[in-house]
Amino acid sequence: MRQRELSGGPGIQISQLCLGAMSFGTEIDEETSFAILDRFVEAGGTTIDTANCYAFWVPGGSGGESETVLGRWLASRGGRDDLVLASKVGSGLAADGGAEGLGASVIREQLAGSLRRLGVDHLDLYYAHREDRQTPDEETLATFHEAVTEGKVRVLGASNHAAWRLAETRALASARGWTPYTAVQQRYSYLLPRPATALPEGGHVHASDELLDLVRSRDLTMFAYSTLLWGTYTRADKPLPEHYEHPGTERRLRVLGEVAAELAATPNQVVLSWLMGGEPSIVPVVGVSSVAQLDECLAATDLKLPTELRQRLDEAV
Repeated sequence: MRQRELSGGPGIQISQLCLGAMSFGTEIDEETSFAILDRFVEAGGTTIDTANCYAFWVPGGSGGESETVLGRWLASRGGRDDLVLASKVGSGLAADGGAEGLGASVIREQLAGSLRRLGVDHLDLYYAHREDRQTPDEETLATFHEAVTEGKVRVLGASNHAAWRLAETRALASARGWTPYTAVQQRYSYLLPRPATALPEGGHVHASDELLDLVRSRDLTMFAYSTLLWGTYTRADKPLPEHYEHPGTERRLRVLGEVAAELAATPNQVVLSWLMGGEPSIVPVVGVSSVAQLDECLAATDLKLPTELRQRLDEAV
């Protein structure tokens, strides 16, 4: 699997696919999680994404399960130095049932918990998982910078942030001499929701044209989650979410099917290749529940979209 440099982290190489570990330890048992992780690394994957809150919303889950399973896998397999580990803070549950936010004490406490569960001394990439407009940006950014200077984090990222907020916080960090956010993680796929539609999933923010332009013009690294829309592209038992039902979706699905047939590939593979080879080039975060599903995604790393087919995909709006 090809590698690329992570923005803001000279010398940190990330794989062109990132393995999402959200369901490990809750919806996916430990044995299957280990098998998926082993196969990902065997295929040359290095970059693994989790969060402190994964997955408290699953029945029986309380948060931290994903990091705990990853920690046990790391302890069993070793090889931490060859991996890029990413985690997040800000979306865990607070005592009042809301999001924990990005206050200084929360970041320090949750970072310590993530490192303990993972059994490592640092994270390669640490995200603000969602915006917190109740906490001063100065407090959040100073605390993240502190984690970097202490060697507990190497690179910072922002997930589920509006483009203007990302630009604003980067400018503030620059002015204060603090470590800026140089990685972005946002929801994004080939199909687009209806304009002005609120996503029903709490905390999800879809990448806007402005955000993509910011990533492109400032040489940031963008990761995308929910890239395969929970199986919608290929599974009849996974109906298209209502907020994706509009004429543009019909056109895109038709062209996607045509391109997949011409390339003898699956729609999932075409979507992943389209993301990885676009401008900006995006790192898909793939969440799978079996090795077979992972193998389908891995095959996309060798799928090249000819210019004329990419143009057909882009122009189906």
